[in-house]
Amino acid sequence: MQQLDDPALINLISEKDEASLGELYDRYHRLVYSIALNVVGRPEDAEEITLDVFSRVWEKADTYRSERAKVTTWLTRMTRNRAIDVLRREEIRPMKHSVSWADVLPEPAANSDRPESAALLSIQKERVHEAINTLPDSQKEVLALAYFKGYSHSEIADELDLPLGTAKARIRSGMQKLRALLQDE
Repeated sequence: MQQLDDPALINLISEKDEASLGELYDRYHRLVYSIALNVVGRPEDAEEITLDVFSRVWEKADTYRSERAKVTTWLTRMTRNRAIDVLRREEIRPMKHSVSWADVLPEPAANSDRPESAALLSIQKERVHEAINTLPDSQKEVLALAYFKGYSHSEIADELDLPLGTAKARIRSGMQKLRALLQDE
């Protein structure tokens, strides 16, 4: 199982192969947990979200399309959406203040049994950090609020005292720049 790439694991999971789900969990549960914790801020909720995300992977593996996103992107998006749903359901919002990229918890280390995965993860992390550092502060700020605090576009506009269109434009522009910089990954 460890030799299989992520899309191959997802394909096996769609065929209800439990060992494949276990391998995917081993690879990415710390990533999913840290994203959930960054959004909800409570370890017990982050644990619940992590389990829920992998349950959804089991149920919806056949909906994954490798041409649309990497498995890590798919998991990250699912985690973020689920964490925001938890906040909305409980009608809780994180404290209203800006967040810097330095406030974000570092991504967990890769499985130590797989040094090639740890090296690849380290290289990917460095590329992302370098790409983020090229963005103007105004774009970094809106992206951090959107992706790490779970703020909606209108909440970002209110928090930063910006017109809604400006907040949306900064998010869109920042994401386009990041996508272009990381495209060859």
